[in-house]
Amino acid sequence: MRNLRIKIFLYSLIVASSSGLSIGCHTFDKTQQGASIGAGTGGIVGAFIGKTAGNTAMGAIIGGAVGGTAGAFIGRNMDMQAAEIQQTVPGATVIREGEGIIVKFDSGILFDAGKADIKQDAETNLKNLASSLQKNAETNILIIGHTDNAGTQQDNIDLSVHRASSVKNYLLNDGIEGSRMRIDGKAATEPIADNSTEAGRAQNRRVEIVIVANNKMKKQAQESGG
Repeated sequence: MRNLRIKIFLYSLIVASSSGLSIGCHTFDKTQQGASIGAGTGGIVGAFIGKTAGNTAMGAIIGGAVGGTAGAFIGRNMDMQAAEIQQTVPGATVIREGEGIIVKFDSGILFDAGKADIKQDAETNLKNLASSLQKNAETNILIIGHTDNAGTQQDNIDLSVHRASSVKNYLLNDGIEGSRMRIDGKAATEPIADNSTEAGRAQNRRVEIVIVANNKMKKQAQESGG
């Protein structure tokens, strides 16, 4: 994660330079980070970072960024939602970056080993997450399944897609509009830990839920002037 943050910071500097933005030496908070990304360059740089850094979730956040004062407006909304999720979904790791949120579940919280059915013990976590998503309806949601490198590549692809689909279907049944959600299965292609150890493999088996502004929120942000 530290190496990924370094890459993101370096790429953000490149974006800022190409967009005529100046970045001081002080440390940005998450809302300011959202504002620092130049409008109109987010999609290109997001795809670049997602591919180069091996992180689809971060690429989705940067790819959807609008930057400037509108990005700061979106960042403030995301700050509030992230704090709410942190309080109400204790089984998740909540990561605030730029203009988005990543909600990460270790797969053991949601699923039995090798399975894609939501465990009964996990339902409270997902129900509380759905409640937050309902209250913050002006967002889009990307659900990404990940596995470790045990088993065949095809089995891991299938499992990661089925797990992402199970989470989407649960949220759908809890009232989240299907048009807001899409899924992706990355199998073992985006590890965050060492697959040669059991502890590392356990970290790599995860589901990430990426929350970003939809077009309505972006329009409101631009009209508000931040």
